[in-house]
Amino acid sequence: MIGEIEAFAQALGKASRAAANTVKGYRHDLADFNRHLMERAPSALDEKRERVMPERITVEHVRGYLADVMKHASRATTQRRLFAIKAYFRWRAATKDVENPVRTMRSPKVEKRLPQVIGERDTARLVEAEGDIEGPAALRNRAILEVLYSSGLRVSELTGLCWRDIDDDLGMVMVRAGKGNKDRLVPLGEPAIDALKAWRGAMPIRWTSEGAVITNLRGGRLTPRSVQNIVARRLVDAGINTPLTPHGLRHCFATHLLNGGADLRSIQEMLGHSSLQTTQRYTHVSVNRLKEV
Repeated sequence: MIGEIEAFAQALGKASRAAANTVKGYRHDLADFNRHLMERAPSALDEKRERVMPERITVEHVRGYLADVMKHASRATTQRRLFAIKAYFRWRAATKDVENPVRTMRSPKVEKRLPQVIGERDTARLVEAEGDIEGPAALRNRAILEVLYSSGLRVSELTGLCWRDIDDDLGMVMVRAGKGNKDRLVPLGEPAIDALKAWRGAMPIRWTSEGAVITNLRGGRLTPRSVQNIVARRLVDAGINTPLTPHGLRHCFATHLLNGGADLRSIQEMLGHSSLQTTQRYTHVSVNRLKEV
């Protein structure tokens, strides 16, 4: 089965143009499913019990695996594992003309979680907090916070930006191959543009149009984990006790836009959501604005 998982992952990346993180996640989830079958489902193995035979996998095997996952993981994780398994068997049915054993399986309902956000005043404190970091690093960190809050970018989209993607004059940023491998154009506010210009002028290495926007002080592209650490430190510097991740600033961006009168369709376009249903969860956060509408 391992060989088929790899073939499926490659097909997913090429034919479906799925994002690299999506392919990686599906590959990981299916490998975990294979491990479970090797350990607990002898009827799905070959005669020597050396490998899983995909044609022997039944819906009962899948249900047993999901029940095991739910013992130590959330419903969202369980649902994601089932999505990966369903996608694999759809691919197998289409390419090998065989039956899909999980075609009628229903996904477990996921508990609805409201995005974690902070108010506009606290967000301003977070963005403007200086702490004890000085020099180019301080300018870079300010640019990170300004851009995340101004544009609602995902952290991977921020760290993937090149200088050619930013138009200072128009105040726009081109997000290339975001989630779902879709490009989109997003406006940047003046504070974010100014912060980027200040960082660009202070970069310890010479910048180029093809070079990374957000780098470490040696010129290497900054990782999403490093951005998470920067945001966590800024929360401490700003004296904000609410836990917030870089993705939380994306939620703040959307919620504050909704409070300010922006319509959901516009927010959907800027966030890069393929479905309006995903964007609609912000209406649960912004109840006051919803009542006004």
